Amino acid sequence: MPRVKPPPAPPNSPDEIEQQFYEALQRADLDAMMAAWSDEDDIVCVHPGGPRVVGAPAIRAAFEAMFANGSVDAVPDKVRRLQTLTCAVHSVLERVRVLTEEGPRTAWVVATNVYVKTAHGWRMVAHHASPGSPHEVQDLVEAGSTLH
Repeated sequence: MPRVKPPPAPPNSPDEIEQQFYEALQRADLDAMMAAWSDEDDIVCVHPGGPRVVGAPAIRAAFEAMFANGSVDAVPDKVRRLQTLTCAVHSVLERVRVLTEEGPRTAWVVATNVYVKTAHGWRMVAHHASPGSPHEVQDLVEAGSTLH
């Protein structure tokens, strides 16, 4: 009888689920992306310049449309963390690499990621991203950056 592989362990920390979220962006992996999200009805996502998207079906559709254009080379940087036993908020400066007619460029996005601890491990309940301002970028350059 073949051995049955046990299901993967639930994410043990908000950092693990955040890593899963950004890796899914970088691979345009819709299933991995949605596995990072909670299955609650009121989860919410706001992309830079976009509307508020509420609920798993709407969030899935938003990422599906985004991934139709390819993966998103976004890397979290300068993460600030606030965590309790069951909730975590990460303020993230995302470094997004984009290809333009002039060649590769870097854009900066300011994001807030909110996680809750569920029976299935940590899951994302909110992602709110806005275009970064020159002020955040200057702070990053002056302080140096640390990737994780």
